[in-house]
Amino acid sequence: MRTRSLLALVLLALAAGCATAPSQTRDICAVFDQRNGFFSNWQREAERAQKKYGVPVPILMATMYVESGFQPNARPPRTKLFGFIPWTRPSTAYGYSQALDGTWDHYQSATGNWAARRTNFADAIDFIGWYHYSNSQATGIQLNDAYSLYIAYYSGPAGYRRGDWRSNAQLQKTARRFANMAATYQQQLQGCD
Repeated sequence: MRTRSLLALVLLALAAGCATAPSQTRDICAVFDQRNGFFSNWQREAERAQKKYGVPVPILMATMYVESGFQPNARPPRTKLFGFIPWTRPSTAYGYSQALDGTWDHYQSATGNWAARRTNFADAIDFIGWYHYSNSQATGIQLNDAYSLYIAYYSGPAGYRRGDWRSNAQLQKTARRFANMAATYQQQLQGCD
């Protein structure tokens, strides 16, 4: 009986640890230290995505930082009807990567990863790598150009090529914040144990 109780507590602790965002998200070493489990090892998964798609780990992790704050169930806030009644969401973005329903479906089809979930870190980081790589192929953006990769991540390859983002000051500001976070993560990663 005691063994079952202990096992239940361990499983509950593992599940609870995976269901929330890390507490220190501005330091990539701390993020990786906080999620260095046997079943879910974020550094190993990020490095796997980098090896598979060629997108640097700091860019992968900065994407997740900016898009969801590492919240597995992140969604855009609901709009308000009459200014106070919760209404619809502005998009279907969901999970760590904030992938839209249609884009996620395309990812699953293109990769054959039909069981992938947007709330699973390994699946989400693989999606981010795949999407950045796909955008790079479609637009010619270099895989280390964090600013442009983020704009294409947000706008899609067609929107990026059309230049829709040039008149979107908020998107440009977010892309600069993203590029700065990726650069910070890059510096920090060199000192991780």
